Amino acid sequence: MPSAQAFSHQYTPGIVAPTEQVQVIYYRAAEAIPTNGAANVYVDREFHSGLLPGGYTQFCLAPGKHMLSSYLNDAPRYMGKTGKVSDAHLEAGKTYFYRVDASNPSHSVSQSIAESELRGSRLQVQALSRASYVQACGHTASVKSATVRDYTLSGDVLFDFGKSGIRDITREGRDAIRALAQQLLEDALVPRRIDVIGHTDPVGTATANRVLGLNRARTVRSLLIEAGLPANKIIALSAGSSELLVVDCAGSRAEKVACNAQNRRVEVRVDQGVNRP
Repeated sequence: MPSAQAFSHQYTPGIVAPTEQVQVIYYRAAEAIPTNGAANVYVDREFHSGLLPGGYTQFCLAPGKHMLSSYLNDAPRYMGKTGKVSDAHLEAGKTYFYRVDASNPSHSVSQSIAESELRGSRLQVQALSRASYVQACGHTASVKSATVRDYTLSGDVLFDFGKSGIRDITREGRDAIRALAQQLLEDALVPRRIDVIGHTDPVGTATANRVLGLNRARTVRSLLIEAGLPANKIIALSAGSSELLVVDCAGSRAEKVACNAQNRRVEVRVDQGVNRP
């Protein structure tokens, strides 16, 4: 049986794609006799996730041409990196559903079929995406103003430069996280979902920055749970250095670190749901 730590919340039907991005949902239906091993999902020939039965992954891309594929029993050939895959032309503002299928590495299905098969499926969270074109999903202004609220925690308040662990977080950072959790609890909201998105400055490689952003997001997630927010609603994500607020920092190392302070942040995006009765 897969570990419960591999999964988060259940799939919610009717998720709206951001207007300027493409949203993709890959899923693996629960199996009466589970096939051994994960089904590897690839985005533009780079590993994104290994799906277990009953799991799904949700991510966004820039509109345009992409190669999407999934393979069962992929080792040791790892066909997603080298195999023949058709290009998919994906349009902004649309959501595309793909079912893991042993006979077809890129099996697109309609939303109605996918959402009937996704009932009870849970978001898979244990694998770290290595697909460089995968983006954190944004939200359209109309959706955001109605149900979504953003909070930004300064990275310099949370962590020292380059740090991300639970022992690295500052006292000010812990206080800020507790205050945010208390505010959400006092607002008496039942969140549908809380995305904790780690951002980094551009120092270092894109891969290292994605890992650093995700580790920081996971630390903040654990402290939000400790402060009383529901664990099954909170997802840790990383934007790495892909969404910079400040660019072209120059000078000495210390000057660059100071200049990039706004880029080192963690955003907490709360889909507010409905008020408690």
